[in-house]
Amino acid sequence: MTKLVKLLLPLISLTFLISCSEQQQQQVVLQAQAIESSDECHLCGMLISNFSGPKGELYRKDRAEKIHKFCSTRDMFSFYLDPENKRNVTSIYVHDMSKMPWDEPNDGYFIDARVAWFVTGSSKTGAMGKTLASFSKESDANAFAEEFGGDVLAFDNVDMSKLM
Repeated sequence: MTKLVKLLLPLISLTFLISCSEQQQQQVVLQAQAIESSDECHLCGMLISNFSGPKGELYRKDRAEKIHKFCSTRDMFSFYLDPENKRNVTSIYVHDMSKMPWDEPNDGYFIDARVAWFVTGSSKTGAMGKTLASFSKESDANAFAEEFGGDVLAFDNVDMSKLM
């Protein structure tokens, strides 16, 4: 029995180490990055910094080291809502517009889009015309909608019909 234990112990240890290593790799959190003046929108190719309103960024599973940046939340959702992309996105970020002026989005205020609140159909426009204003708090989204019009939605309630 001791010989069997001596033979199995290294195998069990190796399995445990591989399992821990895989879990650590899955726990890597990818952060939003600053939008540089030369960055182009992943969807439409326009220079992102030339336009006002909230922007978006996301990472895909198959390209974990490459961030995709978007000139507007509308373009980001247009890309994300494609079923092929949706199931492959690991991290997704938007600007918190309660923290900055509409005309000057600040990259220090990116938030996780999955917990953000969005206002669709407001009078405010972004790079591609109508866009979705993004907020970390539902109360801020409601205040924005009261001032500029539109409907407040949680991330999971945004679909292609809300982008028109």
